[in-house]
Amino acid sequence: MSPLAFRVLGPLQVHGPGGPLRLPPGRQEVILAALLLEVNRVVSTNHLVDLIWEDNPPETARTQVQICVSRLRKLLAGADGQVSITTRPPGYVLHTDAGNVDAAQFTDLVLRARRLREQGELDGAVRLLRNAVTLWQGDCLSGLDSGPLANKARQLNEERLTAVELRIQLELELGRYDGLVGELQRLTHEHPLREKLRGQLIQALYWSGRQAEALEAFRTARRFLAEELGLEPSRELRELESAILAGRLPAPTGAAPVRVPGEKASHEEPAHPTAVESGEDTETTAPPSAESVRQDAVPHQLPAAVADFVSDTGQLAALEEALTGRPGRTTVGLAAITGKPGTGKSTLAVHVAHMLSETGFPDGQLYCDLRGTTGTPATPEEVLGRFLRALGIPGQLIPESLDERAEMYRTRLASRRVLVVLDDAAGEGQVLPLLPGSRGCAVLVTGRARLTALPGAHRVELDVLAEDRALELLSRIIGRERVAGEAAAAEALVRTVGRLPLALRIVAARLAARPHWTLASMVQRLANERHRLDELTHGEMTMRASLSLTYEGLAPEDRRLLRLLSMAQAPTLPSWLAGALLDDRRPFPSDLMEPLVDVQMLDVAGVERTGGFRYRFHEIIRVYAREQLAAHHTPEVRQEALARMAGGWMHLAQQAHRKVYGGDFTVLHGDAPRWEPPASYTDEVLADPLAWLDAEQASLCGMVEHTADAGLHDLSWDLATSLVTLFEVRGHYDLWEQTHLSALAAVRKAGNLRGTAAVRASLGSLYMSRNQFDTARQALNSALDVFQALDEPMGEALCRRDMALIARSSGDDTSALELYRRSLADFDRAGDVVGRAIVLTQSAHIRMRQGEIAAAQRQLDEALDIYEGVGYTGGRARTLRRVGQLLLEQGRSDLAVLTFTEVLELCRDSGDVIGEGHLLRDLGHAFVIMGRPDRARDFYDRAVTAREGVMDFSGGALARLDLARLVDAEPGRSRELLVPAVEVFRERRMGRELAEAERLLATGC
Repeated sequence: MSPLAFRVLGPLQVHGPGGPLRLPPGRQEVILAALLLEVNRVVSTNHLVDLIWEDNPPETARTQVQICVSRLRKLLAGADGQVSITTRPPGYVLHTDAGNVDAAQFTDLVLRARRLREQGELDGAVRLLRNAVTLWQGDCLSGLDSGPLANKARQLNEERLTAVELRIQLELELGRYDGLVGELQRLTHEHPLREKLRGQLIQALYWSGRQAEALEAFRTARRFLAEELGLEPSRELRELESAILAGRLPAPTGAAPVRVPGEKASHEEPAHPTAVESGEDTETTAPPSAESVRQDAVPHQLPAAVADFVSDTGQLAALEEALTGRPGRTTVGLAAITGKPGTGKSTLAVHVAHMLSETGFPDGQLYCDLRGTTGTPATPEEVLGRFLRALGIPGQLIPESLDERAEMYRTRLASRRVLVVLDDAAGEGQVLPLLPGSRGCAVLVTGRARLTALPGAHRVELDVLAEDRALELLSRIIGRERVAGEAAAAEALVRTVGRLPLALRIVAARLAARPHWTLASMVQRLANERHRLDELTHGEMTMRASLSLTYEGLAPEDRRLLRLLSMAQAPTLPSWLAGALLDDRRPFPSDLMEPLVDVQMLDVAGVERTGGFRYRFHEIIRVYAREQLAAHHTPEVRQEALARMAGGWMHLAQQAHRKVYGGDFTVLHGDAPRWEPPASYTDEVLADPLAWLDAEQASLCGMVEHTADAGLHDLSWDLATSLVTLFEVRGHYDLWEQTHLSALAAVRKAGNLRGTAAVRASLGSLYMSRNQFDTARQALNSALDVFQALDEPMGEALCRRDMALIARSSGDDTSALELYRRSLADFDRAGDVVGRAIVLTQSAHIRMRQGEIAAAQRQLDEALDIYEGVGYTGGRARTLRRVGQLLLEQGRSDLAVLTFTEVLELCRDSGDVIGEGHLLRDLGHAFVIMGRPDRARDFYDRAVTAREGVMDFSGGALARLDLARLVDAEPGRSRELLVPAVEVFRERRMGRELAEAERLLATGC
């Protein structure tokens, strides 16, 4: 019987001896496609569940997957005995000859073509690449409904285009210029943003004797990029133009191929610098979040849409066309909504984004408040860091510089359809670095400035509402019957408030709160304040008059709360803040907020895990409230309220740290008083302490800055150092430094020696994480001197522990062990058992290297007992990894594999993709020792995929080197692994690894 043939490069199809095999649509198609894309490799059940149900799988999801797999088995078994689906934990494997799957054939043909190119056989390589592209019958898996699978399909579509570019480059090297011009003209029209194709077209025209057309092709590219993106052509394209004008453009040859824009050397991978080096012994203090490391992460960051939104259908249609694409659009969709305060810019943007989210942008929606109207607008670096984490990049791997973050961001979005909403932009300079490069994405910006310098943007400038829409808005808030009953008064009312949406909402809220008032009476009240009504139609001063009407209608305690709330600099406000500011300890502090919501002086921004609400000021209302604050409260009263608010944040941050570490371990605290929110609230909101820290990041960091500026130095340094729990877990090194420098300035100004030493010691840990060892050593030494003078054992312990880690990283094991010994004594004096366990785990690795197996075992056993006693999962995982390494040293490989497997599951459960990469390599090492190279090769392969999948190219290069040692009998495969690894080792100055990789290359492996 002839084998089945599977096609995924186009619509999903299965062909047997009798013709096409009918596949039941839906779930079975999705599962079969997923298995085919990983043919002969395990696909986990969890992954299959995610493919089918994405965010909301039913309780029977795994059972339904099993049923679908069973039906597929029967279907395939009835057609061909040479194809099978077997169960292999943690999922399933589809077994068949890879040549029966067109995607595997395509990958194999491209790989063989690359090898032939390296051997100088360009004709053969061209033939293989042509054969590879002919396998395609349309876009990969077209017609299949699965968002995560669509991401994989887009990746294959990109590889198809890359193969076309490579084939054209080879034909240029063979001198086939004339025959390529027409094809390249078509391709550059279809893919205008691919500068590589434009460079190839310029070369083909020039070497066909069409120099003038070559220059015109360059100028066309320049005009296009300038008009659509506001960018200049790449350096490579500009060099091509210069070479043509000088008559010195070298002909591409097989011996010396011309590098055109976008081309990489064979098997070259991008090597973005990351925030941490990921060698084998890199210490990871805590795992990234599960959301932050998913390869198919689909962000949904939009705020809630407004239920009573009134629309201009023409405006909505124009925005939809601008964002989703006119026919033939070749650039990123871009729209800007501008207008004066109170016209509903953000409301319109969020409404449009929700309207288009499912159909237009299935790969997710990113959202950020750029804070353009505040004193501290968000920086592009900050926003890109947030977006990259939402797109699946762990914080530890996000580069420092703006350019590198922007490059990684554009790369991540290259094959996705994502809508980016940038709310409240200060100006074009804040927005331009945040624009994706691909036409599948779109950006929607709001701001008070006109943003006229955004290239190619469709602009909507909001004004006051038309009368009919103003009446519709009024009806939705207070009820249609009430408006219809006083139609003339309603028309007079919307005219009186100038049809400004915010002003109209304020007035309508008062009417809704007072159902016994008539609309005519409200018109009369406004008419009696003629000066205010005149102001109402002219800019910001007009808003003050309208706001004062609502403000004066509040109870005295509500007015006081409104004024004090204006001190909070957080983007959204939890309900407990009201209790802290008023020093009111009622169990449901949201009751204090609700009167302000009733009159829309506060908006409900969302719901917390406790079921309580979060609130948000409109910025104009916040400004008004701050004016009232200055007029009604003395500096002493404001300082006391701020201290209570900061004390509440401090209490919650301290409790979050305790829950993560099993107690108040490995951290210093100051003596500033705390303000405790209701105990039930604290328990519920900190059920997942890292999730709470992550969600409140902006508020917590803002409070560090606020208390530092206000002179509350003890609270500032205490909160800053407590937040290291979050900064280490998520890799927020920029926030770590920013908050600590602010706190440091405050404690120095106040002469607070203990606080100064605590911040300096924490900065030393930061610099060590960045591999800035000299700077770290200076910071730690200065902190240690102060701690010794103050007889502060916890501070001494933390400093000596980190100094030992620096010595260990530098190869000075003797100094490291002495520092660890003294740190251990310090932690014991301080009564910090988790600190003791960390030191035991770190120093055990040195004992292991020195052959002191029994001593290492004793230390690891004690550390495990401590971690299990306090419930610190992260510490237990790191110690168990060392236990596995120790078992390997003892020759107990089977037990080592079991241990590594257990830790691997812990890493996966917590979303620690860096730890997962380490464990996959450890398992590879174990199977090498056990003499099972096939198993080792599989784990090393998976380690490469895991590391490079999140752009951790240092870790990926180490795993490539491991693989190269195993495949020395396959020179082509070994070279394919080593060439990109050498580039990474050279760039990261990893001398020992670089020397070995170059030696293997030189010996012909």
